[in-house]
Amino acid sequence: MASEAEKKYWYNLSTGAVEHGFQSPSVDRAGPYDTEAEAAAAPERIRANSKRWADEERAEDA
Repeated sequence: MASEAEKKYWYNLSTGAVEHGFQSPSVDRAGPYDTEAEAAAAPERIRANSKRWADEERAEDA
């Protein structure tokens, strides 16, 4: 029986491909996402989160 996570979409960080279910090793996957479009937008989301966290760290250090 497939878990809920296996039914979701993932972004493969190595290949840039959107995958449905567990197709790649966990170290290569970002997600899970509910839709293929959300998974395809993962790089932008990851960049935005990284920038936000870096900004928060700078503010804490100031």
